[in-house]
Amino acid sequence: MPKTTPFHPRTEALNHPMIWENWAGYLVAPRYQHSDLSEYYSVRNSAGLLDTSPLFKYKFSGPDAEAYLMHTLARDIRKCKPGRAQYTIWCDEAGYVVEDGVIMHTSVGEYWLTSAEPNLRYFRQIARKKGFNVEIEDISADYGILALQGPRSLTILKELTSDLNGLGFFRLAHTKIAGHDVVISRTGYTGDLGYELWVPTDSGVPVWDALMSAGEGHNITPIGLHALKMARIEAGLLLIDVDFYTARYAWTDAQRDTPHELGWGWMFKNLSKDDRDFIGRAAIEKEVVENSSRWNTVGLVIDWYDYQAKHREAGIHPPMDGVFNEGTMNIYRISDIPWEYGGYATCMMYSSLLRSHIAIAKLPLDLCEPGTEVDLEISIIRRSVNVKAKVVALPFFNPERKTSRE
Repeated sequence: MPKTTPFHPRTEALNHPMIWENWAGYLVAPRYQHSDLSEYYSVRNSAGLLDTSPLFKYKFSGPDAEAYLMHTLARDIRKCKPGRAQYTIWCDEAGYVVEDGVIMHTSVGEYWLTSAEPNLRYFRQIARKKGFNVEIEDISADYGILALQGPRSLTILKELTSDLNGLGFFRLAHTKIAGHDVVISRTGYTGDLGYELWVPTDSGVPVWDALMSAGEGHNITPIGLHALKMARIEAGLLLIDVDFYTARYAWTDAQRDTPHELGWGWMFKNLSKDDRDFIGRAAIEKEVVENSSRWNTVGLVIDWYDYQAKHREAGIHPPMDGVFNEGTMNIYRISDIPWEYGGYATCMMYSSLLRSHIAIAKLPLDLCEPGTEVDLEISIIRRSVNVKAKVVALPFFNPERKTSRE
């Protein structure tokens, strides 16, 4: 039987289409209304409330917790002081990405980490192999997580707590909402101003009710996974099993990515001053020295005039709202050689906010310079057609409010 999150007594009643999807064994709503777009705009214009409880959650504690995380994670956990959070990744010895997640330093010597895939056995094997005295607990069932995202999110939370004043980007606070203990981090997966609330399982319903009541005058809107996926593409945030795959289960290196190939090289800009022996370090350093990255992850903006012309040649109106694809789309070089393969896009959508069709793509280094033109293969009435697209840097959307102080 599918599991339900701590907020299910409320989300079930709000799910008007009565459609559910499976996320890590939990029932989650792809949308609550009949329009994904209205939910998406709540994130960009007011506040969207998303149940992300199915994320796997792990707690690290004990005498060697910091030393263990210094070895296991690619980013330096020592820079994540108590009260801070950090977006991080972990790699295998060959320097390929296993997964990404957000880790929070909740109190001195205690860390909480989220991941999309189960990693408990993997983490514990590393601890045993290296002899770290660290306790690694799966606390997935102990907490639900609510993501409150959008320009009105802080205004809503201020009606419930005064502990968020001056809370910076990737900082966290311990507070109470409606009398219930909650940990709030200024993080999210929408590329907008946002907060994530860790709520004890037994407190799920009263905390949900408090948020909805406080947000009533601010157009707070429950949102499903579809709206989240639209926002994350605009924000240039990568999704496992869509934009990359875990190195643990790949068959060949062609299915694996290094951090630099995924655009995460910024995590290692001060690596020469970092004395850690973390998993994958030697391979990552070698890639930088030899400039051996096979591709990079970039944005594409599709040429509207070419897109429009190709559809009208086929006798149909060029689709806009509702265009969304998570799947491989081939990219070809613009050259004298017809259909010369260049790379591929992992996802594509029409952004009504940006008024453009956009995509996230993997391209060889010689095609990654912003402004480079390529051909993106799309299907029009079941026929493959190339439309022009231009390379741009990610993210597509990055508002100042996401990281600004009050």
